[in-house]
Amino acid sequence: MSNAAAASPSLPVIMTLAHRELVRFFRQRNRVFGALGQPIIFWLLFSEGLRGNQLDYAHFFPGTLVMILLFTAIFATITIIEDRNEGFLQSVLVAPAPRWAMVLGKVFGGAAIAMIQGLLFLVLGALTLGLDSNLAETALAVVLMALISVALTALGFTIAWRMESTHGFHAIMSVFLLPMWLLSGAFFPGGGSGWLAWVIRLNPLTYGVAGLRHYLVFAPAAVRGDEPRSSLEAVNAAVDATATLPPVDALPLLALCWGVTIAFALLMLAAAWRIAATRTTGDMK
Repeated sequence: MSNAAAASPSLPVIMTLAHRELVRFFRQRNRVFGALGQPIIFWLLFSEGLRGNQLDYAHFFPGTLVMILLFTAIFATITIIEDRNEGFLQSVLVAPAPRWAMVLGKVFGGAAIAMIQGLLFLVLGALTLGLDSNLAETALAVVLMALISVALTALGFTIAWRMESTHGFHAIMSVFLLPMWLLSGAFFPGGGSGWLAWVIRLNPLTYGVAGLRHYLVFAPAAVRGDEPRSSLEAVNAAVDATATLPPVDALPLLALCWGVTIAFALLMLAAAWRIAATRTTGDMK
């Protein structure tokens, strides 16, 4: 059995499982609508509701982009629980293929779904907010998004692997993953010295959001014409436009953002592989 598993090609396993995740996702239209519609609604409500606090659509855009990646990647891993309950996962586990290939197939499939929706939202932001970033910065932002997607999907895989019901997964989602996003600098500013600031600094997702803030620069609100105002107000707003966004200097260094995000992705992949390599009673249920 072990020789057969070692001789089995891993790439077709990875590609097949990843393709299955994509096909399964796009066949569920309600899931497509919910995964993309909810973050957009949050973005519109937060941006409009907190505009009086000098926070506008451009400020919330990177955080909302990460929220799309988070929700889509995490929810994609619910299929692990469904696959186990339907017996498909047991068939994969007894197949002559290494478990790390199964892990990569599921993780890359979920990450691809998250990336597709993240790219659609990025195009929406570029069209509505006026993306000022050059081509190289935009390309690096997309690469960073891919790393975040892989890290979050692997995190979801690790959480979902030992769970037997989707209800328990939703409970973990509410008490752990949603606060993880809220405390990533997407909603609250990351500065200060209190305990909340330290939680934000220790959150690896903070550096993904900060990296996207470095790369994704949008036209000032006055230039976009978001706010109707008199000519004098428009001039003052244009002068102070950069003050409505967190200064880049206040963000973590770009090298630190890349380092933490890469380490986060590798650590989560290792955790997913580790937990999948451990045989449990649920594997043969």
